[in-house]
Amino acid sequence: MKKASIPAVISTALICFIFWLLISGGLVALCQGAPDVRNLVVGLLVSVFVGLFSARFFIHESPFYLWNPAKLLQLLFYCICIFPIELIKANLDVALRALNPVLPINPGIVKVPVDVQSEYGQAMLANSITLTPGTITMDIVEEEVPVGEASPAKEGEEAAPLPTKPQTFYYIHWINVASEDPKEAGDAIKGTLEKGVRRIFD
Repeated sequence: MKKASIPAVISTALICFIFWLLISGGLVALCQGAPDVRNLVVGLLVSVFVGLFSARFFIHESPFYLWNPAKLLQLLFYCICIFPIELIKANLDVALRALNPVLPINPGIVKVPVDVQSEYGQAMLANSITLTPGTITMDIVEEEVPVGEASPAKEGEEAAPLPTKPQTFYYIHWINVASEDPKEAGDAIKGTLEKGVRRIFD
């Protein structure tokens, strides 16, 4: 198994320490000018231990990618603006369907193309879709899809195979399958989530 690099351990430990400060109240104490030193030391030790143990699983690309100010701002914008808006829209849609029996409910599984290249981005988009009510990402697959058109075959020769490229697809359970066309279903389900994720990771 690949060993974790020192930058990967540091990056993972920093992320864990930030979460420690958020959930333990340490960040509030720091802002108030009365930090709990014991809490900070314990949090730092735990974060370093977690970084040493999990960095090899957690970091597969540039360790400090998200510490880039531009990418960090895009991540904050996604978490504060893009995802909450899509979450509210999905909650309202499901609530209206639950309260109004006239609105259709046609559950099913749709296959949706996704143009996010990064593994982190694919995981973030899949989780974002699952967290919005009415949709659950069930599987992620990569398939070869044809590109362009086949060249006409000469007389007596077999037609050349179509050129292909890898394409990622999500299989998503949707509360109301309004369209079975992959692109239309994808646009309806993903909304602005995919564009927001691509700004962060691609």
